[in-house]
Amino acid sequence: MIPPGKVIAKRQEGTQYAALCFRRTAGQKPQVLLITSRGTGRWIPPKGWPIEGLSPAESAAQEALEEAGVTGQTYPAALGRYKYNRLKDRDKKKSSEAYIFALRVTAHRSDFKEKGQRRIQWFDQKTAALLVREPKLRQIIADFDPDLLDSNVSTNR
Repeated sequence: MIPPGKVIAKRQEGTQYAALCFRRTAGQKPQVLLITSRGTGRWIPPKGWPIEGLSPAESAAQEALEEAGVTGQTYPAALGRYKYNRLKDRDKKKSSEAYIFALRVTAHRSDFKEKGQRRIQWFDQKTAALLVREPKLRQIIADFDPDLLDSNVSTNR
């Protein structure tokens, strides 16, 4: 994990914050929520640009709310970071990176900002890892263990 103080919430060129949204029923393995990107329809975690006044983990949680309608407990230490390519000016690819933060989902809102713009689906951890394109993100999802998260949590809106 990357300590909370190592990531800043200022908008840096090409840096975004993502939420590894998960849920787990007692005795069950974790499930991971993925959404489709609006452009290519590939499976991704909710992510977006830093939001002024919010910590990196809070920015990731806000994106999860806007893009997937989920809220819950956020963890301030990043699980890791991964690089990905995004289209810029239609045909040009630009390399970006995202820091990813765990978000234990406790509620799903029926109405949210990007409702109807993306597919939203829960997957078992292994399937979620196989569905994402980025090798480092695949590894972060595959290695994720909610039992290793520290007890320092906050609740998003």
